Amino acid sequence: MDNMGFVLDYLARWGHFLFGITWIGLLYYFNFVQGEYFKEAEASSRVDAFTKLVPRALWYFRWGAMFTFLTGVYMLAYRHPGWTLDITVGATLGTLMFLNVWLIIWPNQKILIASNQQVKGGGQALPEAAAAAPKAGLASRTNTLFSIPMLFFMGSSAHFPHGGLTDDKHVPLIVALVIIAALELNAIFGKQGPLTTVRGVISCGLALTVVLWAVVQLL
Repeated sequence: MDNMGFVLDYLARWGHFLFGITWIGLLYYFNFVQGEYFKEAEASSRVDAFTKLVPRALWYFRWGAMFTFLTGVYMLAYRHPGWTLDITVGATLGTLMFLNVWLIIWPNQKILIASNQQVKGGGQALPEAAAAAPKAGLASRTNTLFSIPMLFFMGSSAHFPHGGLTDDKHVPLIVALVIIAALELNAIFGKQGPLTTVRGVISCGLALTVVLWAVVQLL
């Protein structure tokens, strides 16, 4: 690797951390702070927040996700020979989280923002807002669920690696991907269930981390 390669590699890594902190920090803010506030706030306060606060926060949220993903893709492409089972599981979770932001959370949040702007202007809420809220909420809760094992496996890829994607790693990889796919399908078509509460989503995230770790460690 030449000097320019080292520079680009480090800048991508630095950017990945910087954008990732922005993205995940706002994800936790939405789920642990803002969402709980909205449950107790007056309707007028929620409308005001959706027209002034939420659009600003979502701008940094979605673009943080975008640039976290792009810097991650660059590093994976640049370091292709260094792929491990751990980084594959972590990258899969991160990619699904990115897709959830841009394909589910943001489109539905745009509907909610437009609806609240209409209410603030004296009009009626948009009819489609009633369906948009739970869709965005479930995807956001699922991203919070995924973030806990995602961060664990990103770290374990350097500290507790399980080797490259050789033939003997196919079974744990497939099992892990099936579990993740089932949870993602629930994010699209299912319900929040235990993810409804902050305690529930944190507990489920920790449990998912343990399950996925057991899969890659024991199978």
